[in-house]
Amino acid sequence: MRVLATIKRVPITGGRIVLTEDSRAIDTRHLGFTMSPHEECGVEEAVRIIEANKGDSVVLTLGPPEAVEQLRDAMALGVDRAIHLQTDGQEWDGEATAAAVVDAIRADEAASGPFDLIFFGNESADSGGFQVGLRVARAIGRPCVTGLKGVAVQGGSARCEQEVEGGRDVYLVPMPAVLSVKEGLNLPRYPSVPGRMRAGRKPVATSTPSKPPARLELVRFVVPPGQGRRAEVLGSGVSAAPAVVEMMRKIGVV
Repeated sequence: MRVLATIKRVPITGGRIVLTEDSRAIDTRHLGFTMSPHEECGVEEAVRIIEANKGDSVVLTLGPPEAVEQLRDAMALGVDRAIHLQTDGQEWDGEATAAAVVDAIRADEAASGPFDLIFFGNESADSGGFQVGLRVARAIGRPCVTGLKGVAVQGGSARCEQEVEGGRDVYLVPMPAVLSVKEGLNLPRYPSVPGRMRAGRKPVATSTPSKPPARLELVRFVVPPGQGRRAEVLGSGVSAAPAVVEMMRKIGVV
């Protein structure tokens, strides 16, 4: 069995996002980076499937030279090898990203045979475009199921589960297939020290795809306003006690 997991280098979720002066990019000078949480679950699922069925696991990313750090993290979890589509660090839109990923998949499959499963995160943690997995599936002519919280290999098919109101929808799709998964699909493991040491010796195939002309124009980014906070002084000392009790009654604590 052959499984591919795609990942993206993104700013650590929960960090304070600051834009550049022209509002056309995120200022990353003081940010840490990681792989998208959905994609982390995709990597974990790829490793589990290969552990259970044997075969070849591959992780792929399109990103700057520093993205090799996230590839090494994935290989520390158990992925066998990596493909790095190296860029100058500029953001690629969903169409351009999918085209580069499709070319890389076709090249690898021509050499080693088709991937039985290709995992994408349901959306990246930064741009959240929801496009790349679907575009890749259409380009290579394979069935695609999105938003998954459950995946199991059953013979030549993949059993896919989506969470819906009141239960789960279940799809049984023939392999090879493209699956986009969500955080909560599994509990990703932490890389061990021996795993990180092995990851440093695993192969990373690096190439530099050419970026096609953009068909969409980026105008600007906007950081949404926070919820804001408000403090109310209820009093001072013993005299504040009745006000505190009344407030607790209002919010239903007492």
